[in-house]
Amino acid sequence: MNLYWAALIVVAVSVATIAAMLLVRRRAPEGSYFEDGDRAAGVFGVIATGFAVLLGFVVFLAFQSFDTSRSGAIHEAEIVSEQFETAQLMPVAVRGRFSGELVCYARAVVHQEWPQMESGTLANGHNPWGITMFQTLKTVEPRSPAEQAAYGKWLDQRTDRERARADRSGRSCRRP
Repeated sequence: MNLYWAALIVVAVSVATIAAMLLVRRRAPEGSYFEDGDRAAGVFGVIATGFAVLLGFVVFLAFQSFDTSRSGAIHEAEIVSEQFETAQLMPVAVRGRFSGELVCYARAVVHQEWPQMESGTLANGHNPWGITMFQTLKTVEPRSPAEQAAYGKWLDQRTDRERARADRSGRSCRRP
């Protein structure tokens, strides 16, 4: 809605400015400064160039934001798939639980977060299934080397998934 108002204000101010310039030009006395059309053409050329540059920046930023969001969604989906595979190497007591929680996480993203993103109402909170998976992770006690490696990999994938989620939702807060 803010973009709508900004565009409306820019158009209204431009129309008012052009109308004022045309009004002054019509009422200007013969041979005056405002009657010369070449000078007005120069002013309009400068204004048009400024708007073209501004429009170029807006389009560039919009496409950059779209591309970041798209690549974040792709990366997040890949990581969830990899985490599902990693879950199969976790201790037997939590394998099924992690797998089910990942499926629920993915369904929440598709059926809740995507529609919220489309309508612009996605809150700044976390996916509740991400929190549930973290609580499940706290109960894991890996014993074998494979389980320990899977535990470490899960932590790495969890961090990567959250970064990709932030990119997808447009809340990226990366440090330089």
